[in-house]
Amino acid sequence: MSSAPVGPLGPVVRLAPAKLNLTLAVVGRRPDGYHLLHSVMVPLALADRISLAILPGERADRLHVTGFAAGPDRDNLVVRAIAEARAAAGGAAETPALAVRLEKRIPVAAGLAGGSSDAAAALDGALEAWGLAAGTPGDPGLAVRAEAAARLGSDVPFFLAGGPACVEGRGERVTPLPAVRGTPPGILLVTPRLVVPTADVFAVHAASGVPPNGATRLTSEHLAAELRDGLDSRRLADRAGILAAANDLLGATAILVPGLVAFRRALTRLLGRPIGQSGSGPTLWVLYPSHGDAEAAARTVTSALAAGTLVGPGDGEPFVAATSITGELPGPSVGNDTRSER
Repeated sequence: MSSAPVGPLGPVVRLAPAKLNLTLAVVGRRPDGYHLLHSVMVPLALADRISLAILPGERADRLHVTGFAAGPDRDNLVVRAIAEARAAAGGAAETPALAVRLEKRIPVAAGLAGGSSDAAAALDGALEAWGLAAGTPGDPGLAVRAEAAARLGSDVPFFLAGGPACVEGRGERVTPLPAVRGTPPGILLVTPRLVVPTADVFAVHAASGVPPNGATRLTSEHLAAELRDGLDSRRLADRAGILAAANDLLGATAILVPGLVAFRRALTRLLGRPIGQSGSGPTLWVLYPSHGDAEAAARTVTSALAAGTLVGPGDGEPFVAATSITGELPGPSVGNDTRSER
């Protein structure tokens, strides 16, 4: 095993952003059962925070989670990601135990890929903690990192792209896209307090026998092309109605959670804007030209919930956050997102 120095002097810190599906087309199904997708995905300013530090003299990693409950450690993707990082290191450096602190700010099982983002951040952060940061001697390289990310989950490879991307296949084919030009578009997120397992949504979609929706794929491909050509936030917001409908999982999620349909309609009446769904749900999103516009909408929704004129499905009031689409994924330094949440 290498005798090279292990890791930085202090903890490695990563922000793990939520993702938003601006489009989601289900274009087919593989023989192994995985669905084939075409999706334009973007990272958001709303993010979890993860820090990793060497545990001298310890043999086992330690994970401490605060914020939203993330389930047992054995099921946490961060634990699996660190194991994948050790395998990727391949003896290029020592891989001592790590103390990991995860601050969960992204709702769990919400269609925002918080767990997948945590996994990507942990994979990258663990390698840096062991002295194998990208571009340094012993770095396993992008191909190895991408393979490890794909093994961790379908959404994980997206977070290695560094910003907006077109995601295809089961999620392993990721093509980076230019960021939206100008002022970062604002996003209002409203997440009912209920769990909608992604596997269940895809199973319902498959059982429905609905053929691939060519219109959704065309919308997705057109949006990717517009981003490549240079799309600004105002023009993106003008496409809100088309994008809100460009999710082939809407019908399956509605079957599993009928109350979500009525809630979406109520939000539409309240805000006067098209309401989209991220991934398999249950998170609903509203697109605005700026973060300030999204903050104003968040106050409107929060007030309606407090007054009882808007009632969400599930156990308790929905999570409400004003955030924005970011042009690139956060790096090692820690920043502050400017979200407003309930």
